[in-house]
Amino acid sequence: MKSFADLEPREVLALAISLEEEHGRIYGEYAEGLRDSFPASAKVFEEMAEEENEHRRWLIDLFTRKWGQHIPLIRRQDVRGFIQHEPIWMMRPLGLERVREQAEAIEFETRQFYERAMERATDADLRKLLGDLAAAEREHVSLAQKLGETHLTMDARDEEAEVQRRMFLLRVVQPGLAGLMDGSVSTLAPLFAAAFATQNTWETFLVGMAASIGAGISMGFAEGLSDDGALTGRGRPLIRGIITGAMTTLGGVFHTLPYLIADFWTATMIAIAVVLVELWIIAWIRSRYMDTRFLRAAFEVVVGGLIVFAAGVAIGSFGGAH
Repeated sequence: MKSFADLEPREVLALAISLEEEHGRIYGEYAEGLRDSFPASAKVFEEMAEEENEHRRWLIDLFTRKWGQHIPLIRRQDVRGFIQHEPIWMMRPLGLERVREQAEAIEFETRQFYERAMERATDADLRKLLGDLAAAEREHVSLAQKLGETHLTMDARDEEAEVQRRMFLLRVVQPGLAGLMDGSVSTLAPLFAAAFATQNTWETFLVGMAASIGAGISMGFAEGLSDDGALTGRGRPLIRGIITGAMTTLGGVFHTLPYLIADFWTATMIAIAVVLVELWIIAWIRSRYMDTRFLRAAFEVVVGGLIVFAAGVAIGSFGGAH
């Protein structure tokens, strides 16, 4: 890559043209990706894309007046110091906050570029244009605010906030809750069966860890392969699978850890207390995010968990008696 300090004036201008063209296309992609779920924000990015295209035309007009029709191809990846932004196709489905944060980073970086280029420019026309573009980039924050006043009305903001909430539920809360419930409940039977069958805390710990990790891997794959998220809006299957698998494992590990204590009954009493706390946490999450009344959620989760717990104890006690 070439150092910015080594660029000639015509190369600086060619790089500026490339940047404005890239940013215009990025904002256009943002607008297209947000159109269905966030139409008001999509309109903001449409207008920002139009402004970037206008900047590109100013730069091309000056370049052709000074150096002719051939514009050398110089891109951000050819010059040291530029941020390598994540490709748009890797960011889908687009999250509103993530898009806004990346847009702010792009504007800040571009403003820095124009200010540095203006400091080095000796040509009056070039210096004036670079200064105008630096000022325009500084004003993009206020532009976004003005566009927000026009397009992001209170009703639009409320609607987009509700869409974000639903997307968070679909992509994070639901797979995480499913994993936590499975890990907390499904591992109870093998853990307490092993505990009461052997009354050996270390062996019980190993069984609990094996059950937790195995359940996490199984649930992670099941969630990741359930759908690609294209039609359901549930996001990337890999991310959902990781969330579900991790929460499943954690759900089982929490009540397994007490069996690192050497005394069997002490470890078992602590493990039972941890299980009750886990079940109440799950009930609270269901009540908080899934529009389920707390008492109903608590009844469903706690009763189900206690049934599985009782089954494990019964099986373990029967096995220990023989």
